[in-house]
Amino acid sequence: MTSLAASIPSPTVSAFHVGPLLIRAYALCILIGIIFAVWLTGRRLEGRGYEATKALDVAVFAVPFGIVGGRLYHLITTPQPYFGEGGHPLDALKIWHGGLGIWGAIALGALGAWLGCRRFHVPFRVYADAATPGVIFAHALGRWGNWFNNELYGRATDAPWGLTIHQWDESQGRAVVDASGKPVVIGTFQPTFLYESVFLVLLGLLLLRLDKVRDFAPGQIFALYVIGYPCGRVVMEFMRSDEANHILGLRVNVWTCLLVFLLGIWLYLSAGRAASARGQVDPASSSGRVDTSPAPSSGPSDTADPGPGSSTSP
Repeated sequence: MTSLAASIPSPTVSAFHVGPLLIRAYALCILIGIIFAVWLTGRRLEGRGYEATKALDVAVFAVPFGIVGGRLYHLITTPQPYFGEGGHPLDALKIWHGGLGIWGAIALGALGAWLGCRRFHVPFRVYADAATPGVIFAHALGRWGNWFNNELYGRATDAPWGLTIHQWDESQGRAVVDASGKPVVIGTFQPTFLYESVFLVLLGLLLLRLDKVRDFAPGQIFALYVIGYPCGRVVMEFMRSDEANHILGLRVNVWTCLLVFLLGIWLYLSAGRAASARGQVDPASSSGRVDTSPAPSSGPSDTADPGPGSSTSP
């Protein structure tokens, strides 16, 4: 059996029609991920004493901000296909072709979530912790959109788990075909999209488990995500062979991984200090553990996070 025959197949079509409507698989994966994330966030908010509907209320702010942020990060770090020589600026608006940077999506998505939390009276750190596993699983689902688009793969390999990649026509959402009508295969490569998707699922499950067995200060589950994700992502960056901008010989995303990792540590420590400063010591605890859970008697609206600019903001 040849390596190609033993490889993981890739789709030859990433767009299909439902009546007059053109559905892009990349967009569909993102949409399914968002729906699942909102549902799971609602379940987790209920466990924290808040109405599940708050998840959707805040998501109305967070999701558009996240999409814009993800696209902006992609455009800033990879401007050549749009604004370089031979680029097409209008393609910058075609997010269904791919190109959403998770770093920008989380950054601006968090800003949108903060605005939503202020509007609907949910503590931002509480919401961030509730939303974190759902966001991680949504990200894992979104990576399968990259599979449909024959993108986000690593170096060439002849391993049996190598990923078959076709020459791709983004405008048509399908593989280029040869004279006989067969899709043109350019080779088999490391399936980094799959590695990252599996890593994200494991990270999400780990944080769900930790959240059950340990008492964290509000905001620390989110901080653990910010710490954990770069640890896996940096491995994928060193495996990738696609064109990317470099700083001091390293891909831009490698530097971003380092900065985000350090930010996550700061967020974790900051959340702990903030909880200690405003929490009450549980007299029933011999260890003097700080009780940082929201007080049900005062209601969610009384505990809204003061947000950026305050001494207790992450």
